[in-house]
Amino acid sequence: MLPTFVVMLREGVEATLIVGIVAAFLARQRATAALRKMWLGVTVATVLCVGVGVGLHVLSRELPQRQQEMLETVVGAIAIAMVTYMIVFMKRHARDLSGQLRNAAGSALASGSQFALVAMGFLAVLREGFESAVFLTALLNASADQAAGLTGALLGLALAMVIGYGIYRGGVRLNLAKFFRATGVVLVVVAAGLVMTALHTAHEAGWLLFGQTQALDLSGAVRPGSVQASLLTGVLGIQPKPVVIELIGWLAYLVPLLAYLFVPARQRPGTSITKAPVPASA
Repeated sequence: MLPTFVVMLREGVEATLIVGIVAAFLARQRATAALRKMWLGVTVATVLCVGVGVGLHVLSRELPQRQQEMLETVVGAIAIAMVTYMIVFMKRHARDLSGQLRNAAGSALASGSQFALVAMGFLAVLREGFESAVFLTALLNASADQAAGLTGALLGLALAMVIGYGIYRGGVRLNLAKFFRATGVVLVVVAAGLVMTALHTAHEAGWLLFGQTQALDLSGAVRPGSVQASLLTGVLGIQPKPVVIELIGWLAYLVPLLAYLFVPARQRPGTSITKAPVPASA
């Protein structure tokens, strides 16, 4: 439940941050027509993303066993790439993201372009929703309790919507740098577990045939259904009997990404790289 909760909370906050700022700008300008169009775009983007998520889940269940393992490996690899990009990007830009969004929205209003603001809301939900659909599919495929995973995702999304509404109304001031660092640590651990799972399904699919010697036997330390088992497999993503290549992959992802998150930005070269500008005009 915790991994899916954090995923949807973080992705939801990213989307609702943009939507909330844009909606607040349009409301202040009394641009009612543009505000309605933006909410329509957000709704369409949400439906598209839900469709992608349901489609991936159904497809993974309908395929023969070996093809299921192949699809789960591919989906897991895409999810790992997406979450890694998200973690790195937010490490660089979280502190200034809110100000950049307000500047972009202000420039769009100054130029008289309401379409750009509507597109910002639509694309924000579409991008974050697509990432969520892929990431949640990978997590649910690796989970022994999909009902709990879906519950965590819904709770995370609900909290993100509350935060987004607070941003829209002006009553919430979120320290984005601290928020994205805290959730980033959890996501690094979750993504490391997905690395291990993807390596496992790659072997089941017949794609990965080396490094299959058992490295550890943790089954004696945890009992199925216990808190320790939930922490080990459900949160950390570690298999009870990981093989050598799975353990190497887990460590090779976890250690560098955690180190990256905790190294102060001023000590790393290249921190002046900026995000591609959000369109400010039609």
